[in-house]
Amino acid sequence: MVFLTDKGRVRSHNEDNGGIFVNKDGTILAVVCDGMGGHQAGDVASQKAVDHIRELWEESINVSSPEPAEIWFKTYIGQINQFLFDYANQHEECHGMGTTIVAAIIGESFFTIAHVGDSRVYLVSNDHAKQLTEDQTFVNELVKSGQISKEDAEHHPRKNVILQALGTEKTVKIDLKTITYDDPGYLLLCSDGLSNKVNDDKLVEVLKNEHHSLESKAQKLILLANQNGGEDNITVAIVELSVTEEGSG
Repeated sequence: MVFLTDKGRVRSHNEDNGGIFVNKDGTILAVVCDGMGGHQAGDVASQKAVDHIRELWEESINVSSPEPAEIWFKTYIGQINQFLFDYANQHEECHGMGTTIVAAIIGESFFTIAHVGDSRVYLVSNDHAKQLTEDQTFVNELVKSGQISKEDAEHHPRKNVILQALGTEKTVKIDLKTITYDDPGYLLLCSDGLSNKVNDDKLVEVLKNEHHSLESKAQKLILLANQNGGEDNITVAIVELSVTEEGSG
């Protein structure tokens, strides 16, 4: 597993954050947050969200099956949202701050995803990249309702308008999904600084390259996003999904 973040080629500082953490039972949690807000507030929102979820996760036990994983996300992401909302209201310089979050709890032969905003999770297996999250964005709503095509969405002037974020409202809608897997592959979590710049075919090409380490693959993805403009911060977390003969791993 590997986590990497880069400020890109244009931004003066990095408002993305995240990491890969292990709890007391050895269960993995991967997180990517993309902060937003004036001045330094985006950094504050993403940093505080990640610090909180890491602390809560490292103290947790018995979250190694789907139902407890979904309950854990519902409970604690809701708490983090409330904390960020209160913090923003108490600190004038942080008014309006918020952050996307995408997180995955990875157990044996299953993973549970929680998602708010437009950071994404992809499952890359069998030479195919499947986007598992649905962007909570204005433009994605236009696509879903048939008003514009997916191609139009790529260049829409309001492409970066997200409808949900942690910390901007008192309550937040968390998308949850549990998927079981029995094929080896990779779970890729990323901010839109990567997904806007690197297409699905490239994701597969980089991740399926057997001659490179996971660290090299993450570096390559960030390099590609930068070569394609790098206008935004770029963050990736990659977890290898291994399957043993007995179907666990």
